[in-house]
Amino acid sequence: MSRIDAHHHVWDLSARPHAWLERRAMEPVRRTFTLDDLAGPAAAAGVSRTVLVQVVADPAETREFLALAAGSPLVAGVVGWTDLTAPDAADALAELTALPGGLVGVRHGVQSEPDPAWLNRPDVRRGLAAVAAAGLAYDLLTLPHQLPAAIDTVTALPELTFVLDHLSKPPIAAGELEPWRGRIRQLAERPNVFCKLSGLVTEADWTGWRVDDLRPYAEVVLEAFGPERVMFGSDWPVCLLAAEYGQVSRAADELCAGLSEAERAEVFAGTARRAYRLEG
Repeated sequence: MSRIDAHHHVWDLSARPHAWLERRAMEPVRRTFTLDDLAGPAAAAGVSRTVLVQVVADPAETREFLALAAGSPLVAGVVGWTDLTAPDAADALAELTALPGGLVGVRHGVQSEPDPAWLNRPDVRRGLAAVAAAGLAYDLLTLPHQLPAAIDTVTALPELTFVLDHLSKPPIAAGELEPWRGRIRQLAERPNVFCKLSGLVTEADWTGWRVDDLRPYAEVVLEAFGPERVMFGSDWPVCLLAAEYGQVSRAADELCAGLSEAERAEVFAGTARRAYRLEG
């Protein structure tokens, strides 16, 4: 089965600074990562297409990612960034969607916003409506305490496809399920929301995690969303803090071992293709 990796990054530290990489814990990934670096591990895991996701809040990065995608058969689409709060957000999105490479979604680092209700702001909602009008998806990068605002937002914008990144980063290392589990179930009640099975290893104990540590969280989203709304993502190269690409892929296989062949096909390709309207 040919697979789609619905969530990975690249970054070039010579092009722009990445302040988040300056933390001591980030030292193992504080270098430039390219598509060429990804190609080998992805192919070994059976991945033939990917979704390249924004890293910094800079539209220049999105244009660069689109150019990379236009020149690479590996990248099926780009989730980029634009200022949702800007009055001209719709015009900015129109410019980006006109570029070759395939803009399929937009993301903002909501996890870094100090206001837990940032998604509920009128200017943000206006920007999200523009994302929907452009025919794009919106990636939700939230923490568990921001899920109530996410639930409100996906309810208010049923015409917009939302994709939850990294299960909203549950406290796997602490082994806690609530209140995260209850909020995830509420979010999953909205049919316009998908969820990425991604980012688990970096929420677990980086040096001592086991698949069984991840399993309760994967089971929650697979039950709540169903395989037809869950998609595999590696979160490479961030995942390298805790696991190699192949380890992440094999962990996902183990977590989905109880699914039928058709359901696994959804998690590892079909869901991403539908949510992001990928061609081919």
